[in-house]
Amino acid sequence: MVKRKIIKIDEDKCDGCGLCVPACAEGALQIVDGKARLVSDKYCDGLGACLGECPQDAISFEEREAEEFDEEAVKERLEKEHDKAHHQGCPGSAMQEFKKEEARASELHHWPVQLHLINPLAPYFQGSDLVLSADCVAYAYGDFHRSLLKGKSLIIACPKLDEGKDVYIAKISALIDQAKINTLTVVMMEVPCCGGLLQIAKEGAANAKRVVPIKSVVIGIRGEFLREEWVR
Repeated sequence: MVKRKIIKIDEDKCDGCGLCVPACAEGALQIVDGKARLVSDKYCDGLGACLGECPQDAISFEEREAEEFDEEAVKERLEKEHDKAHHQGCPGSAMQEFKKEEARASELHHWPVQLHLINPLAPYFQGSDLVLSADCVAYAYGDFHRSLLKGKSLIIACPKLDEGKDVYIAKISALIDQAKINTLTVVMMEVPCCGGLLQIAKEGAANAKRVVPIKSVVIGIRGEFLREEWVR
């Protein structure tokens, strides 16, 4: 047992809506007897991806004696629960990896991709070259799949509209240290607010123990490839 940060659920506030369950990529939460429950301390990584999903503000952090976070136990749990994923929480957040022939014209080979929903321990992130893309990029830049995504893993986020930036930063750190990604390419639109995505990546990298190269790519609002540069 160690003293660490871990989530706390206020049962008086919790109405059992279940929105927090798919938000936890480690599968640490379940609805039991109409309330959200922490299945086991060892499944909670303390990143708090579930906090922003609770409409009743029933989830918070506390620091207490708890089992250490166990990556291997999480992997085993996710594998066992994979077949049940479509019956628990949101089917759209179930972890999937696609075979090459299934991808067809798309270069996307895994799901989910939204940064709040991804699990840094997923096998398709391990040792990968990772693209962190602003939500709008793929709509503006027609060659996104061929020139930027091919052969890489993907996560997406919006630095202006998404909540939980601290969670994003922590997940970037986890992808660097736990998934041991090789490189991180941040793809943004030219609009000023999109620069926040690169800042999130830099903060996550600064908090990580490993060092990985970071490339910045900027796309124009008319779909033109404006510039790219290594920033770390």
